[in-house]
Amino acid sequence: MVAPTRSLYVIQHTDSEHLGLVEDHLEGRNIRFTYMRPHATAGQLPATVKYTDGVILLGGGPWGAGGARDVPTLTEEVKLVKDAMLVGAPVVGFGLGAQILALASGGRVETAPLDFRLIQATRTGDDVLNGFMPDTFPMAIYMRDRPQPPPHADILAVDATGQPVIFQPAPNCIGFLGHPGFKQAMGEDLIMEFEEGPEAPAETLAAVRASQGAIEDALVPLMTGLIQITGWMDASA
Repeated sequence: MVAPTRSLYVIQHTDSEHLGLVEDHLEGRNIRFTYMRPHATAGQLPATVKYTDGVILLGGGPWGAGGARDVPTLTEEVKLVKDAMLVGAPVVGFGLGAQILALASGGRVETAPLDFRLIQATRTGDDVLNGFMPDTFPMAIYMRDRPQPPPHADILAVDATGQPVIFQPAPNCIGFLGHPGFKQAMGEDLIMEFEEGPEAPAETLAAVRASQGAIEDALVPLMTGLIQITGWMDASA
């Protein structure tokens, strides 16, 4: 049976950060997406998620959700995610999007300075993400503040210090500390887009460039598991 066409809202907080490498994985599965750009449309967000199959919230560059420099539409986006979760719509968050997911699901956000680095994530079990998560894999982070998942969330991957990198606060909702489909050019564009930038970004840009192949390779199983978790390929969804 052929799965029906899906349609997602993608909330974009900056001109520079988009789905990146994730776009090909969605398009290849006939999953359509519509970018919503509240930063360029006077804060306009979708009024409802009723007519979509889920929401992806992207990062925000130097915007955060911990009180130091909150994204202007934070309150509205937390409400949007809560509404989506109430009706059972999948929610996926990258960076700032993961912070919003944490807040909407009963977690919190820890204030932290703007951070741009490449980390190594390690899965917490063989069966996480339906068994498709690699043992270890690189992930790029460009973000202010840090999400703290709610106590009931499952932690799917951690960094070298044991801090959550991927968390699951509901069966079909996933938060990523960084962007699993990050491109080097995205980092360069984020640095140029804002007056505020990370300290000494050249080293991280070089690390991302050197790890681009590994990021692409890890994204293949990550997206397979993510698509299964969200149900975006289910014929009955």
